[in-house]
Amino acid sequence: MKKNNLLAHIIGSTSRTLLALTFLFSGFVKCIDPLGTVYKIEDYLKAFGGWCNDLLPYAGIAAVCLIALEFLLGVCLLTNVRTKWTSWITLAFMLVMTPLTLWIALTNPVSDCGCFGDALVLTNWQTFYKNVVLMVLVIMLLCCQKAIPQLWSWWAELIIALCGLAVAGGIMYYSYTHLPSMDFRPYKVGNHIPTLMEDEIPPKIDVFYTFQKDGHEQEFVYAERPDLQGDSSWTFVKQETRVLEEGKEPTIHDFEILQGEYNEELGEYLWINDITYDILESEEPVALVVMYDLKKTDRKQMDKLMNIIHEYSTVYFLTGSGEDEIVKMAEELGWDEETTFSTFCVADPVTLKTIVRANPGLVVIQNGTVMEKKNFRQVEFN
Repeated sequence: MKKNNLLAHIIGSTSRTLLALTFLFSGFVKCIDPLGTVYKIEDYLKAFGGWCNDLLPYAGIAAVCLIALEFLLGVCLLTNVRTKWTSWITLAFMLVMTPLTLWIALTNPVSDCGCFGDALVLTNWQTFYKNVVLMVLVIMLLCCQKAIPQLWSWWAELIIALCGLAVAGGIMYYSYTHLPSMDFRPYKVGNHIPTLMEDEIPPKIDVFYTFQKDGHEQEFVYAERPDLQGDSSWTFVKQETRVLEEGKEPTIHDFEILQGEYNEELGEYLWINDITYDILESEEPVALVVMYDLKKTDRKQMDKLMNIIHEYSTVYFLTGSGEDEIVKMAEELGWDEETTFSTFCVADPVTLKTIVRANPGLVVIQNGTVMEKKNFRQVEFN
C-alpha cells in the first residue's frame, strides 16, 4: 500500500509540476505582451465570423481573464494550492481548449495559435497535440491527487493565489502602459530590418525520372538518366518534382510603407509612392509614429503628436486606416492637405501591430536598424 502511495505521489507530483511549468510559461509570455493576446483573440473572432464579430469589443476583457487564469493555475499547481480544486479547474479548462484547438487545426482559420505568444510559435496541429498531452497529465493528476499532501493553511493558500493574481496584473499593466519587457518579434531594438527581409531560404527541389526495363521500374535524377548515358534499353515512364527540404520565408516579409502622391489627372492623392527603402537606407534617424487604427488612437497623446515633428528631421505617421480617418486626424492636428499626405503613410495594420504594441507608438530607425521603441506614454520632450 505504501509503495502504491509512493508511486501515486511521484506520478501526481510529476504531472502537477509539468502542468504548472506549462501554464506559468504560457501565462507569463502573455502577461508581458497582453496586447498580442488581444490581437490574437480578435483574429480568431474575425476568422470565425457571424455572431463572433459582435464579441470583438470584449476581446480585451477576454484576454485579461485568459492570461490571469493561466498564470493563476500555474502558480497554484506549482505551489500545491488546493490541488483538488485546481486540478478540476484545469481539467475544465482543457475540456474547452482541446476540442477548440482540434477544430482550429482542422479548419486552420489562423495559422499561428498564439498559445505561447511570440516566444514559441506552434502550428495549430502542434497546439492540439500539446493539449492532448496536457489533458493526459491532468487526468493523471486527478487520479493521484489524494497522494499529494497539502502544505498550506487556508489563509496561506489565499495569500499565494492573491499574490499570483497581483503579479500577473502588475506585469500586464506595465506592459500595456509601456512596452513588453521582452520583445520576441522581428522588429525589436537592435534588429537590422533589411537583413531580416533577405534571410529567405529557398526550398530544395529536385526532379526524379522513372524509367522501366524488363518490367522493373527505377528512379533516376536528371544527371543519371539512362537515355543521357547512351543506354536506350530503358523506357521513360514519368517524371515527378519533389520538395526535399522545406524553405523558409524571410523573417520580415510584409514591411512596406506607401506615401501619398498627388495625381493631377485624377485630382487626388494616391498611395503609390513606396518609401520603404528611403527609410531603411537613411543615415539620419527616421521617427515612425505607428497608429495602426486611428479610431483607437489615444487622443490624450495629441499634443505629443504635434511636438514629435520638431524633435526629428524626418518623421512619418504610419497607419492602416483609410483616407477618411487620416483626413479627420489631420484636421484635429490642424494640418493642411500637403502636410497631411507627406507625413501620413499607409502600411498593413497587422504589420504595424507587430512592429510596436502601442497605439500610438514611436519607432526610430537609422541605417535600417531599430534604434528605439516607445509607447507614446513614455515619450517626453525637452
